[in-house]
Amino acid sequence: EFRRVLFRSALVRAKAEAVHATRMTAIICVGETQEERDAGKTLEVVTRQLAESVPEGSTHSGNTVIAYEPVWAIGSGRTATVEQVAEVHALMRRDLGGKVGDAGAVRLLYGGSMKPANARELLAVANVNGGLIGGASLKADDFLAIAAAVPPANNHWIWLPEEAKSPAFPPPSGIIPTDPP
Repeated sequence: EFRRVLFRSALVRAKAEAVHATRMTAIICVGETQEERDAGKTLEVVTRQLAESVPEGSTHSGNTVIAYEPVWAIGSGRTATVEQVAEVHALMRRDLGGKVGDAGAVRLLYGGSMKPANARELLAVANVNGGLIGGASLKADDFLAIAAAVPPANNHWIWLPEEAKSPAFPPPSGIIPTDPP
């Protein structure tokens, strides 16, 4: 309901263009409602949202991240299946190819109730380059467990600020304790 009512695709596109103009990175979220999923319209909805939300011309892998966040999963504790995530992420990668020159390098995140229990499986899905972590980011142990689930060499990275680098608090495996590329 939130995305459908408050963030129509034209508004998302305008906000992404404004973010690009400031040389920052836009995170564009796409995803279907439960009604749309039940009606078999997930791919149609995500295709439309990408077409209408991602600005042409100003979008490239350095300034845009796309997150698949099924609306029905937000705050519900429910998560899309690995097969559902794979299908949507493959579609997003394909559709971005027609809009963005370096589409293969655009980071695609999954953001629907990722938790320590499902992070390893979700992060191993083709075309999933990381997670958009919501409620689990509020609990340090949960967030660190998700970070530890990041495959070591699968185009994933998590940046830790300088103050988080400490021998008393070593990063879990999979976290790169250096400045981002």
